[in-house]
Amino acid sequence: MHIPDGYLGPLTCGVMYLVMIPIWWMAAKAAREKLGDKSVPVLAMLTAISFLVMMFNWPVPDGTTAHMVGGTLIAILLGPWAAVIGVTIALVIQAFFFGDGGITALGANSFNMAFVLPFVGYYVYRGMRKILGDKPSSEMLAAGIGAYVGINVAAIAAAIEFGIQPYISPGYCPYGLNLAIPAMAFAHLTTAGPVAAVVTALVVGYIRKNRPDLLAEAAPAEG
Repeated sequence: MHIPDGYLGPLTCGVMYLVMIPIWWMAAKAAREKLGDKSVPVLAMLTAISFLVMMFNWPVPDGTTAHMVGGTLIAILLGPWAAVIGVTIALVIQAFFFGDGGITALGANSFNMAFVLPFVGYYVYRGMRKILGDKPSSEMLAAGIGAYVGINVAAIAAAIEFGIQPYISPGYCPYGLNLAIPAMAFAHLTTAGPVAAVVTALVVGYIRKNRPDLLAEAAPAEG
């Protein structure tokens, strides 16, 4: 899902940076208000995990990649605003030091993976918790569904950003919406999505069994 340099035109890159600036500001404010001394090391650990899982990716025909992100897991444990910070930090390190995702596309990549993914995943998780109940198996299922939906919505957001380039910035991504959306959707519906769902569900189940205090603290964190 990492968008490299040269695929989004200057207009899209600039707009996505402008969109992300207030989001980053709100995330920093929320972190100062809601993350306690015990939560900061947890966020650091989860950020490192997000960084690692995003490095294991496979190519998608339109020039990007499919992979796990871990944003929904961070959002479940610490809230979606914390996930914005954690995934953004991972994306910055990848872009500047590993060339995974473009620097000009950092705003777009952050919007898709650090904002859309954790917020969608978190609120789908919360909604499924209300529907399925509070049993451990239900919580694991809710987490898996949240992760699956979150990563696929983020992939569609990236596909739209790719697909509008032929119309607004010719010379950049050559694939229109008719090609970008199916390619991204297929890759994430069938590969990255199921992997993200299973891993997130298993981790939440493990934490529920061994550290239920983390889930208890996170549950009301974002109302």
